[in-house]
Amino acid sequence: MASSAGLALCGQALVVRGGSRFLVSSTASSDDDSLFTYDCSTAEKKSQESKGENGQPVDKGSDMILASTFSKSGSYFALTDDSKRLILFRTKPWQCLSVRTVVRRCTALTFTASEERVLVADKSGDVYSFSVLEPEGCGRLELGHLSMLLDVAVSPDDHFVLTADRDEKIRVSWAAAPHSIEAFCLGHTEFVSRIFVVPGHPELLLSSSGDSTLRLWEYRSGRQLHCCDLASLLEPVDPQGHKGLAASRITFWGQESCLALLCDCVPVVFVFHLHASRQELVFRQQLTFSHRVWDIAFEDTQGLWVLQDCRDTPLVLWKPVGSQWQPVPESVVSQRLSSHLRGNWAMLEGSVGAEDGFRSLYKATFDNMASYLKKKEERLQQRLERQQRQRSPPSDLPGQAKRAREALSC
Repeated sequence: MASSAGLALCGQALVVRGGSRFLVSSTASSDDDSLFTYDCSTAEKKSQESKGENGQPVDKGSDMILASTFSKSGSYFALTDDSKRLILFRTKPWQCLSVRTVVRRCTALTFTASEERVLVADKSGDVYSFSVLEPEGCGRLELGHLSMLLDVAVSPDDHFVLTADRDEKIRVSWAAAPHSIEAFCLGHTEFVSRIFVVPGHPELLLSSSGDSTLRLWEYRSGRQLHCCDLASLLEPVDPQGHKGLAASRITFWGQESCLALLCDCVPVVFVFHLHASRQELVFRQQLTFSHRVWDIAFEDTQGLWVLQDCRDTPLVLWKPVGSQWQPVPESVVSQRLSSHLRGNWAMLEGSVGAEDGFRSLYKATFDNMASYLKKKEERLQQRLERQQRQRSPPSDLPGQAKRAREALSC
C-alpha cells in the first residue's frame, strides 16, 4: 500500500507526514534548527495486541498515518494510523500523551473548539469522541451514517457536528444530542470529499465533491448559497478527462479572505476570494505546478506553503503580488525546511497523496435504458415477422399432393 503525504500548519509549527512518520519544524525566521520526529511503528504495541469487541485480536495494519490535525490553539496534535490507533500529542513542548485503539480505520478527525475532545470519523460511517483531558479514556460513539464518512467538522461554538459521507450528504447534528439532526445540506451528486467551516464566518460551510463542484452553504438551514464548477476552470481543459475533481484539501487565509483548493489528479491549485457579504466565491487564479502536489496550507503571516513531489524543492511558498499569486524565491526559512525534508526523503518517497483514495469512491453506473431499448426493438422485430407470415397466402398443399400422386402413377 502506497504511503500518503500530508502537511499541517498551526502558528509557526509545520508538520510534514509521510508513511508512518512525521516531522515538525518551525517556519520562524530565526536560526532555530530544532526538529521533532515521530514514527508510528515505534508506538506502544500493547494497543495492537488487545482484543477487539468480538474477542478476536485487533487487526495489525501498516502503521501508515491516515489523518492528522492540530487543535485550534495548536496546543495539541492528533493522528490516526492504519493500525487503528489514535495518538495524541502535546505540542508545547512536543510529547506523546497517549496511544488509544479505535474500532475501525479512520478517514478524518478534528478537535472540538474547546479542545476537550477529539472526534474521529471512520469507514463504517461512525463518529467516536475521545477525551483530551483524560488521555487514556476510551472512545464514545456519538453518531453514525449508513455509508462511509469522508470528513468531520465542528461549529466554532461546539454546538454542531458536521459530517460528510459517500452518499452525497452533509449532515448537521446537535453535538449535545447527535441523534437530533438540525439540517441536511443536499445538492452534491457524488461523494462529499471535504467540508470546512469558514474561520471568521461561523455560519458558512464550504464543501467539495467528486461531482467537480465547490459549494458554499448556510449550514444551519441547509441552504446552498453558491456553486462553482471546477472542471470549467481548468486551463487548459483537463486532457485526461478525469471523471471528477474532488478536493483533497481546503485551506483558508483570513487575512485576505482567500481560499485555496487542491484537487485530485491534477497538479493545480485553485484560488478563490470569499465575498462573505455577497455570499459568493470569486475565482481568482489557477496555480500550476510541474510536479505532483501532495498538500497545501496557509500560514497567517507568510502565505501558501505547497508540499510537492520534488526532492530539490519539496516545499515552496506562494504569496500575492499585486493581483496575482507568485512563488517566492527561496529564503533562509524555505531552504532550512527543504533541507530537513531532503534529509528525511525516505518517508515521502513513493507517496501518493490523500486524493488517490477518491478514485475508488465513484459509484459504478449501468445504462439499463440502453439494454431495455435493445430488447424492446428485438421484440418488435419478432412481432412484425410473425404478422407478415400470417398475412401471406397459405401454401397449395392439396394440389401439390395430387400432382405428386399423378407423377408416381405414370
